[in-house]
Amino acid sequence: MIHSIQAFVPNEWRSAVDLLATPVSWIPGWHAAMVNLMWYGDSSIEVIFKRVVLLLPVMLLLSGIWITMISLYTIPFRSNRNRFVTAMLTSWWDAGRSAWFYWAGLVRFAVLLVGWTWGLLRLAAGMVAAIVRHTFQSPLRLLDWTSRNYFKPGVPWLAFLALIVWSAVEALIFMYTLQPTLTEVLAGITGYEPNLALLAPVLWFFLFFLVLGSFACVYALAEALRKKDIIGILQMTFVELFVMFFEVIFLYRELIDAITPWIAQQTNEGLQLGLTATLLLASFGWIGVRGMTWFLFGRYGTPALVAVLARETIRHDPPVAPAQAQVQVDPLRGPIVTLKAESEWFKKQAQTAFELMSLPVLQLFAAAVNFAVVVIGSRPMFSLPFRSIEDLMVATPKIGNAKPAPPPKPLTQSEPLHTGGAV
Repeated sequence: MIHSIQAFVPNEWRSAVDLLATPVSWIPGWHAAMVNLMWYGDSSIEVIFKRVVLLLPVMLLLSGIWITMISLYTIPFRSNRNRFVTAMLTSWWDAGRSAWFYWAGLVRFAVLLVGWTWGLLRLAAGMVAAIVRHTFQSPLRLLDWTSRNYFKPGVPWLAFLALIVWSAVEALIFMYTLQPTLTEVLAGITGYEPNLALLAPVLWFFLFFLVLGSFACVYALAEALRKKDIIGILQMTFVELFVMFFEVIFLYRELIDAITPWIAQQTNEGLQLGLTATLLLASFGWIGVRGMTWFLFGRYGTPALVAVLARETIRHDPPVAPAQAQVQVDPLRGPIVTLKAESEWFKKQAQTAFELMSLPVLQLFAAAVNFAVVVIGSRPMFSLPFRSIEDLMVATPKIGNAKPAPPPKPLTQSEPLHTGGAV
């Protein structure tokens, strides 16, 4: 630009023009080099670092250099040069402080962002831990709720759980022993091979309740014997015989058939089990299994099972004042209440983050404006640094919005008129 201007100047004046343009002739090339240096880089990280950290302070430096060099031409025509030079030096001091505060603000904002991220991660981890803890505590709470709604104190939980586990295991064993026979029967009826993945769960579910029903029948017979109810004893004995017959024929017989080859091998084919021997061994097996399980845990767990199904208490003791139930706490209540309680804190932190993002940039702009205002009025417009957004709003001048001065108050008869002389 300087060289294009010199082209219009006569040759005899070019030396004087070169001398007068010395303060600003070097700025355009240096300005372009600095902008290119701050705008481009060899990698994305370098470009982001330069544009975020260095670009705005460098732009302030460039604007200060331009205005300062141009203001040198106004010094011979100024009346109060000392005040102008002092104001210009003060503007450079404010520019340096503003650049430093800009970098400090970036560091503070980065620290605040890391703290917020860490706090959100801790909150998320607390909520996940509460959900996991609630998930693992749900079965225990379900048992506690069941005990408080179905039973009175003294429920044999160990026997009840042992009965459920034993019935499930016995149903699983009989499912594998009965599955080939049932598959053959269903294939003969339908003409298609049944799907084992669908047949096995249905068969296990059916056998599980059959085993539980067998314990219930033994419990009903024992209750009839305890009460010496003759009619009940005869009825339950009759029913128990049919239960025994069903389980022996369809379940326990399969176990005896499984060990028949072993018996024949051990006796060198000398002992062949017939129908009567197979049914007797199966009956002895049913009586032995039911007897052992009944006297171990069945006689204690079966009443609890029947009470659960009938929704009755298993005891008829005098009523006792129920203990105060423990207040169930929502696992997400604690983190949510904490988040609500800290809403004001979040608002303050949001305002702090806004100030940390805004004040460093605005101070750089204010420092650049101060250079221009010093050239015009020999004094800066803003007093830097800004400590908060409120300070910035107060320091911003309201040009053209000044309120008119109030009219003079009219005199009353009681007030004397002072003219400066004798009355």
